[in-house]
Amino acid sequence: MSAGPGVDLDAPSAEDQAIIDGTRLWIERAVIGLNLCPFARAPFQHGRVRLRVSQARDAEGVLDDLCGELQSLHAADPLECETTLLIVPHTLADFLDFNDFLDQADAAIEVLKLEGEIQVASFHPDFCFADSAADDVANCTNRSPWPILHLLRESSIERAVDAGADTDDIYRRNVDTLHRLGWPGWKALWQSQGKGE
Repeated sequence: MSAGPGVDLDAPSAEDQAIIDGTRLWIERAVIGLNLCPFARAPFQHGRVRLRVSQARDAEGVLDDLCGELQSLHAADPLECETTLLIVPHTLADFLDFNDFLDQADAAIEVLKLEGEIQVASFHPDFCFADSAADDVANCTNRSPWPILHLLRESSIERAVDAGADTDDIYRRNVDTLHRLGWPGWKALWQSQGKGE
């Protein structure tokens, strides 16, 4: 059945667009605004970040979507798509379940023979460092509005390291930034949108 002229079959639904907009706001205000990832600004500003909303309702569905996105990113021109954020709003709300799923994500990379080419980073609304209390504001360095699987090209990471990025230093600086900001400062970032509570 034809969709008719001018209809974008890939256009997100209103619900998905709201999720994408909320994720963009988080990237702008937290990831870039607080400089939590010093090499995120350029790909985001140049439109080389793909934001995809998963419709999956269980881990198996998320794994299917993840495999598709891994293959798409691998096949894409890095100058057009450098990285992908797979947003998972309908399942894996429990942080421990999400954390367990990351083993499947790593296995998918191995099965698809993408080791050394792509890795998966993760963000979650209830992220908590292993040695941290749940109410420690430093956890917000890895907290996002929805569970997110961030597909990163190894070549992008290598360029960042070559440019002098020290991941241990970034981690320490981010924790310091969040402790200086505190909960009132973190919540103030979202007052106009109601996020981050």
